[in-house]
Amino acid sequence: MIPPAAIFAGLAVGGGLALLIRELVGPQPDLAASLRRLNATAPEADQETGPVSRDDAWGAWLLEHLQGLPGVTIPRKDLALVGQTPERFLLLKAALAGGGLLIPPFVVGAWTLMGLGVPFYLPVVVGLVLGVLLWFIPDLSVRDQAARAREEFSHAIAAYLDLVALKRAADSGPTEALERAAAVGRGWAFTRLQEAMMRARVDKVPPWEALVQLTQELDLPVLEDVAEIMRMSAHDGAAVYTTLRARSKSLRTELLAKQAAEANENSEKMTAPGALLAVLVMLMVAFPAVINIMAT
Repeated sequence: MIPPAAIFAGLAVGGGLALLIRELVGPQPDLAASLRRLNATAPEADQETGPVSRDDAWGAWLLEHLQGLPGVTIPRKDLALVGQTPERFLLLKAALAGGGLLIPPFVVGAWTLMGLGVPFYLPVVVGLVLGVLLWFIPDLSVRDQAARAREEFSHAIAAYLDLVALKRAADSGPTEALERAAAVGRGWAFTRLQEAMMRARVDKVPPWEALVQLTQELDLPVLEDVAEIMRMSAHDGAAVYTTLRARSKSLRTELLAKQAAEANENSEKMTAPGALLAVLVMLMVAFPAVINIMAT
């Protein structure tokens, strides 16, 4: 009969490993959620209203005490782009690192209850390694989310360039063309453009200056081209319809080429597992026949 302590220890170890694998691997993005995100409004960028929950309070404390320490980097541009606050980001990092430090002692304690002898330094070493690895998991996650968001924004800018070109062809001024084109679109990218246009109107600055500021805040170099073209149109009176359409076409070509490269890369990644699976199937089919031949 299996001791109850061994059963509970096995359940605890299995649950811990399942949670660890879930955090490391990460779920596949849901297609419906991704499509809803394209049409969703922009996340709130203004997070200066102070902590409103216990998590925000803990995050603010961590930000105050850990900011500037070696090994603590806060990707503020990426966080602003994905709509996450630095406080939440540091709180998630601290929670994962703390979990990584505590899981090995917990597992070793379960093994001790089962009567297995484990060196005392093993949970310390494994806990430190696991804690360091999990500390950097949020950085990788935010970086991937920001890369996908920038790609979505590039697609939106390609459409925005065409809209601005059409407005300019309809004899709209540079400022009017930028504002009307931004008001036409939907989704979080166009909402950011509309906010930039509104901020420029309130600050009484040209809208292309607001686009440059948005580029610097969110690290969106593709938006700088729009600002430069419209600045040239406003200062020199140049006809920019052809330039805008050409930039839109080249941007779409770049995005399609990038998507094709990613598809090829993903296909190559699937080649090795497929070949290994085929070899295993062949071995399973041929193994009984080989055994019979050798036995006769």
